[in-house]
Amino acid sequence: MKHFTMKDENFVCENCGFNVLALGYTARDHCPQCLYSKHVDIMPGDRQSDCKGMYIPVGVEKFKNTFKIIYKCEKCHKMHKNIVAKDDNMDVIIFLTTNNNF
Repeated sequence: MKHFTMKDENFVCENCGFNVLALGYTARDHCPQCLYSKHVDIMPGDRQSDCKGMYIPVGVEKFKNTFKIIYKCEKCHKMHKNIVAKDDNMDVIIFLTTNNNF
């Protein structure tokens, strides 16, 4: 991705309070427990968005040999997608697949 800025940082999830550790192999942008994210970027990793709303996981779609989580910002309603991380909560991912056709 041309405008990708690597930001793999620890953070505390604003939805569930989980202490999220950096992923280590790519930039983490969502909580592995509840899968929520925060609308902080315009381009991945730039931290330039003024919105700061919570991205709610609303679905999952097939992507190559893995899946992407589909998000909707609760504040501005922007849609966003991100690849599932290896330590993401599979129970939540399975639940999302039942609510989405891919």
